[in-house]
Amino acid sequence: MTLLEALSRAFRDLARPRILAVLFVPMAAAIVLWSVLLWLFWQPWRAGLRTFIDSSAIGAWLETHADWLVSGTTAVLTIGMVLPAIFITAVVVTELVAMPVIVSVVARAYPQLDRRGGGTAGGSLANAAAGVLVFAALWMVTLPLWLTGVGALIVPALTSGYLTQRLFRYDALAEHATGEEYRFIVRRMKGSLYALGVLVALLYYVPLVNLVAPVFAGLAFTHFSLRELERMRADRSQNTP
Repeated sequence: MTLLEALSRAFRDLARPRILAVLFVPMAAAIVLWSVLLWLFWQPWRAGLRTFIDSSAIGAWLETHADWLVSGTTAVLTIGMVLPAIFITAVVVTELVAMPVIVSVVARAYPQLDRRGGGTAGGSLANAAAGVLVFAALWMVTLPLWLTGVGALIVPALTSGYLTQRLFRYDALAEHATGEEYRFIVRRMKGSLYALGVLVALLYYVPLVNLVAPVFAGLAFTHFSLRELERMRADRSQNTP
């Protein structure tokens, strides 16, 4: 299955009643949570960033010559910290709440695909934790690039694409693939999975569209992953004497 086919099928499934029931839950929950936290901790978070900036040589010079720039920078960085947090929270909520529904809906399009249950709830949590830690490290390293024109557009999509594919590929295959099949698909389709992650991650930065982007991403990854699993088993069946 091509990436465009996966995206097309995901778009079609958005109108299904069971998907509509969970469509806005992940992003709404993430926005409400972090809006409350931002309201409660705006001043402490800005003060902490201001202390960090002032402790640097550049920050000390700016404090003397352009204090207004330091104040503006701390506000931008505070918001820059919250945006990835909203994204992470929405993806995790999708994984916990929406993915079981998504997989059950999408699996109907692949009725010949046996469920071999190689994934577990513990494996899903471990995969999510590892993905979030790597994403957090990437985000911290690349945060200065957010302050540049090009970096602010490209870097978030690249890092978000990593986390999206890391989390959704596991849950999309957990019920149907064995551990060996999962690892084989990830190795063979690594580039395509990442490309799909970047494509759907771009939707997080489109106003209004981002409200449904986490569930749409889950649908796209489930279609892509189950179709590749179906193809892999068919190939193996044909090559078996």
